[in-house]
Amino acid sequence: MEEQLNDEERQLLLRLAREALKNGVAGRTMLRLKLETLPPALQAKGASFVTLTKGGELRGCIGALEPYQALAEDVREHAVAAALEDPRFPPVSPPEVDGIEIEISRLTIAQNLDYKDADDLLAKLRPNVDGVILRDGIRRATFLPQVWEKIPDKAEFLDNLCYKMGEAPNIWRRKHLEVQTYQVEEFHEAR
Repeated sequence: MEEQLNDEERQLLLRLAREALKNGVAGRTMLRLKLETLPPALQAKGASFVTLTKGGELRGCIGALEPYQALAEDVREHAVAAALEDPRFPPVSPPEVDGIEIEISRLTIAQNLDYKDADDLLAKLRPNVDGVILRDGIRRATFLPQVWEKIPDKAEFLDNLCYKMGEAPNIWRRKHLEVQTYQVEEFHEAR
């Protein structure tokens, strides 16, 4: 990754995410962020995913794969979306907010991964380093690098990613899919 955020910038993003989460779940409109008061790294365009967990279990995860707005705005938007719009879960309720833990993943720009066949693809994957994006026509899905902790087997990782994309789990073995990889700078609240 280019330059890492410093601890102050990370803590500020976590505070912004927590504030957005509380306001979003309470139904309050977020105040406009005064970007000019933030460090330059948070004003710059950035792509992020915000992951919410409760008792160590996933409670929501939403993000963007490409940068299209200031990193600080991106984090705020995805904190609210992870709480209220992840279709895998019911919306976070106000009594749950204090028990929710926030993790932020700041993404690098995705790079195409060229490969010859399924075996070559497996050989080129880097567990615990790369997030992976699979694309088949208009369908696309990603797993953050942190998912390798739960699915360390490369073939199983790809099977699950195909399933997430809405395809047969082993389609990556039978069809040449577009594959991209990226890395993240991950940080979370101290609890």
